[in-house]
Amino acid sequence: MHVSTYCGWILIIVTISFASPTKPSTGCGYTACNLGDPTKLNVHIVSHTHDDVGWLKTIDQYYYGSRNNIQHAGVQYILDSVIRALDENADRRFIYVEIAFFWRWWNEQTDAMRNKVREFVNDGRLEFISGGWCMNDEAATHYNSIIDQHSLGAEFLRDQFGECGRPKIGWQVDPFGHSREQGSLLAQMGFDGLFQGRVDYQDWQTRNRTKTMEMVWKTSTNLGNQSWLFTAILRDEYSPPDGLCFDDSCSDPPIMDDPRLHDYNVPERVQAFIQASRDQAAGYATNHIISPMGADFHYENANEWFKNLDKLIKYVNLEQANGSNVNTFYSTPSCYLYALNKAGRTWTTKTDDFFPYADRPHGFWTGYFTSRPALKLYERHSNNILQITRQLNAFSNSQLRDSIFVLNEAMGVVQHHDAVSGTEKQEVAFDYAQRLSVGIDNAIRVINKAFDKLLPKDTQPAPGPQFLCQVTNISECLPIQDQTRFTLTLWNPTVHPVLQHYRVPVTRSYTVRDPTGQPIMSELIPVSNATKKIPGRTSTAGNQLIFRANLPALGFNTYLFEAKTTEENQEPKVKITQNAECILENQVR
Repeated sequence: MHVSTYCGWILIIVTISFASPTKPSTGCGYTACNLGDPTKLNVHIVSHTHDDVGWLKTIDQYYYGSRNNIQHAGVQYILDSVIRALDENADRRFIYVEIAFFWRWWNEQTDAMRNKVREFVNDGRLEFISGGWCMNDEAATHYNSIIDQHSLGAEFLRDQFGECGRPKIGWQVDPFGHSREQGSLLAQMGFDGLFQGRVDYQDWQTRNRTKTMEMVWKTSTNLGNQSWLFTAILRDEYSPPDGLCFDDSCSDPPIMDDPRLHDYNVPERVQAFIQASRDQAAGYATNHIISPMGADFHYENANEWFKNLDKLIKYVNLEQANGSNVNTFYSTPSCYLYALNKAGRTWTTKTDDFFPYADRPHGFWTGYFTSRPALKLYERHSNNILQITRQLNAFSNSQLRDSIFVLNEAMGVVQHHDAVSGTEKQEVAFDYAQRLSVGIDNAIRVINKAFDKLLPKDTQPAPGPQFLCQVTNISECLPIQDQTRFTLTLWNPTVHPVLQHYRVPVTRSYTVRDPTGQPIMSELIPVSNATKKIPGRTSTAGNQLIFRANLPALGFNTYLFEAKTTEENQEPKVKITQNAECILENQVR
């Protein structure tokens, strides 16, 4: 049987034969923005947390805060803490990205808490940025799965928060380089801008020197200005200025503003922020800069962050009376973008990728393009199954969307920039693969029910149990090993007819009959010794039966396999021999 690594994958089914969202207010989106003072340097403070959907720990461990001996992180506590902190001060703002975590947290909340969160979203105090199930990788991902994971998150936000929940800005601050195609997809999704954290250190230095850290990214020649996306590069990936981190995980001093204290430090803290802001502004083109305040799994104690930021904003702005030109306030990436739009500036443009990414000389982050190839292939295989399952569910009107969600959600998780990229710990890689496997098991049940409806009821011989052979890449399909009769159903998910050859691992010779009952040509070739020795392979199939099938567009055909008698059995016509040594030479050897 044939398995390819693109979305136009042919599904092979073997059958053994026996004889409420609230109304949006006017406070969300750009209407809720503080545009600052046109005569000052306006510093937009953006409170955020970067929550990896798996990396050193699994997604479950990160959510619940277990295995903190590996990394201290508990996303459920972050969200609990942030909501309480937002409730204490209406000026505070917070952005959130990873819907895979927020969806889990949301499902545990009371109606009262959900309504409170909706109020924050409608007032622009809590804003969802990017809105995908994760912050996806941009090198090892397929556009199909990027769209799917964004759609999964956007659908949840739409259902729960209406228009105020719709993301307008991309926040790709941790992926290891950036693809032009990612920008093109976000532009086509209707995003107004994109913020990046990691670009090549030489590119960063040049842009900072020339005040071109912000630009219009022309991401597709074919799409023209429909693919133009305003793109900004952050100051220091996505972390706060040096010495101004107020998280439990940081050791920087808090703002101690009681003058009676021996450690009173307001002047020093204020000047540190003002100097950092002026240094950053030197690399940017307007009197607006964005200052991310947060990092990996920050805000588990949101009160500590917000209490110090409240003080920082207050005392920095009081310095204006002493001649300071720095004006700071809580903001969001969308409000920062809106302020730049109002500046009416003409921006430089870019037309290519931000690849490869290097953070120092000879420090290129390119190994992950090929690391964990088995997981990368399994992710592509899982995507093929997901797309086919959706098609069959729709064509058969099976209405089993909830069963498909398990695989859809697992695929959303695996698009994370520490998942399909291969940069996670081994235990976490196993967890990703297991999630895909469970999802595929659920999808297969949908596929079987769909074919129960789609296959003709007068099929002869009578159909038996259906199953999907998933390890034919090692020439193994155990359920058909000892069968004398079985049917093979091939589904073509593409919109054009397909004529291809298919391989079936077998232990004997078979006559293959097409849907009209006519025998068709087939041939046996032996399974290689290397394949037979693959660890975990238990099949006794020594041959592969090759035949050619013609499949209609978005349709299927069923082929009958009948074991030949002893007299009819054929030996493989192809013999495997050991190749002699082969040496390639040129004229200068």
